[in-house]
Amino acid sequence: MAEITLGILGGGQLGSMLSVAAKKLNVKTIIYCDDQNAPAQNFCDEFIYAKYDDNKKIYEFAKKVDVITFEFENIPFGTLNELNKLKVVLPKPSVNRLIQHRLAEKDFINKLNIRTTRYVHIENKKDLETLSDFLPGILKTTTMGYDGKGQFPIKSTEQISSLNIDFSKEYILEKVVKLKKEISVIITRFANNKYEIYEPIENTHENQILIYSKIPADISKKLFNQSKDWAIQIAEDLKFIGTMCVEFFIDRNENLYVNEIAPRVHNSGHLTINAYNISQFENHIRAVCSLDQIPLKKISNAEMTNLIGNQIIPYRRNPSINENQFFFDYLKQEIKEKRKMGHLTTLK
Repeated sequence: MAEITLGILGGGQLGSMLSVAAKKLNVKTIIYCDDQNAPAQNFCDEFIYAKYDDNKKIYEFAKKVDVITFEFENIPFGTLNELNKLKVVLPKPSVNRLIQHRLAEKDFINKLNIRTTRYVHIENKKDLETLSDFLPGILKTTTMGYDGKGQFPIKSTEQISSLNIDFSKEYILEKVVKLKKEISVIITRFANNKYEIYEPIENTHENQILIYSKIPADISKKLFNQSKDWAIQIAEDLKFIGTMCVEFFIDRNENLYVNEIAPRVHNSGHLTINAYNISQFENHIRAVCSLDQIPLKKISNAEMTNLIGNQIIPYRRNPSINENQFFFDYLKQEIKEKRKMGHLTTLK
């Protein structure tokens, strides 16, 4: 079989791990990214630095590859749509456009009779002043934003007058649930309508950044099954091809809510590299490149810790770890506060 060349839009750590997984499958990777220092260039076969609206470079990129995917969802829809006219883009650009918009995403999920937190569209500060029953809540930009960016917690109406928010942007207000736990379910759907699904992962966040994930999640059998069923339902309705993640809240009354959908490989799934026979990254490559589907097999329980900012330094100086531990350095040049620099997975 001729070697497949996969184009990946975005050059962060997810692009790096996709490139590593692709090498194992004899798939060549070309990363296209608007960051000259993107860490994925250390792992891919070829790197193209250009803006996402550079039509000339986009066209050159498309000519070099057989199929195109992306490692983060904030690629402009126009870019994905133009590329899709030249080569197949998976997941489909229409999926990305839906999920790029928080209000459209929530409406889509609710139409499937799947529970989300209560939410309302916000166009100006006056809208907020009449919505005390949605407080405490989190005001979020409807587009862009991840790892807590573009999010403003609001505890009471008294707080609204002091908010310094740019209302030229569109927002959604989500009512805060009395949170007990956060979990995620990662699923890979193949073109033949079959899928591989990983068991729910329990996640811990600090300042809206994921710091720790583990399997098995400490949840009931009912929530275990319900979260997987909802992930399958969402993937099927989207006719998704590739790996995606559904993030969930569990409240103190054991009610399950979909928080959001990530139409890509996901930070919480890094532990699948070592805890399963096939990682989320390899499954994504297999799905978008139409390679064989291999049944998932769990090898071990596991926990994954994100190394944020300066936490990477001791591991870079002396990566002395146990036999059951696996350290991944994202090779980012600049260490910044709140920046994900690497991760450590421990098999249990």
